[in-house]
Amino acid sequence: MLVADPPLAAEYRELRSRLAGLSDQEKAVELRTISLAVRRSIVEMISTAKLGHIGGDFSVTDIMVTCFAGVLNLDPARPHWPDRDRFVLSKGHCAAALYSTLAYCGFFPRAELATFMAPLSALNGHPNRVKVPGVETNSGPLGHGFPVATGAALAAKLDGRSWRTVVVLGDGEMQEGSNWEAAMTASHYELANLTAIVDRNRLQQGARTEDTKALEPLGDKWTSFGWELRDIDGHDHVAILQALEPSTSGRPVAIVANTIKGKGVSFMEDRVEWHHKVPSAEQVRLALEELV
Repeated sequence: MLVADPPLAAEYRELRSRLAGLSDQEKAVELRTISLAVRRSIVEMISTAKLGHIGGDFSVTDIMVTCFAGVLNLDPARPHWPDRDRFVLSKGHCAAALYSTLAYCGFFPRAELATFMAPLSALNGHPNRVKVPGVETNSGPLGHGFPVATGAALAAKLDGRSWRTVVVLGDGEMQEGSNWEAAMTASHYELANLTAIVDRNRLQQGARTEDTKALEPLGDKWTSFGWELRDIDGHDHVAILQALEPSTSGRPVAIVANTIKGKGVSFMEDRVEWHHKVPSAEQVRLALEELV
């Protein structure tokens, strides 16, 4: 198991304390800076590993950074603190974005990012809860993380605990039936402590979601299952902050975050081949030039 980086964990606590006194617009300025650094590290990680899912990593980065750096109640020095909020990355193939975010928040040294997908590295291609602090459950097979998150939220409600659960799903992942079983269960038990965020980049492996198995009207599906719907720009940090406010209806909250696959690098944006394509050395150079 990796362990917290004490100086970075202290920086994270200072960041959270500083953000607490700022407006959402002021918070967004700092969160954008972190998101940019996270995207740069993702490029370097995937370039070194020669493996990864850079397009989806980039589409979910702003969501991930806002959750960890701006909203969730966490302590990198105490990753198993009983009263922590829970975050589940159901689209586990985008582990590079999660690892980079965790490292920038002090959950482990940033130098570990260079080992991404190396033999015996803790930073495997899919998150492992017994190796990486900040990972609540192993994920990768699509349709598994959301049911686990629903169970966590139900446990908190049964125990009368105040912590919340946030789960991030891919939009292609919403074609899995287990997710709709979880959505129905969360609504039935009125899990207002559960927020599900759909990374709606409209692309999945090999094709557009609507050409593979149409999801629209996606928002209407969530509301028909009894969820409170919030439809946002998934790259607008202010919108993400506001969407992550607690439920106002006593129901679980679904956030449809409209994103762009490959966000931040012009030649990757909205291109299906960047689902799991690895950039060449020249493309790495060009990507890093854009991410400034």
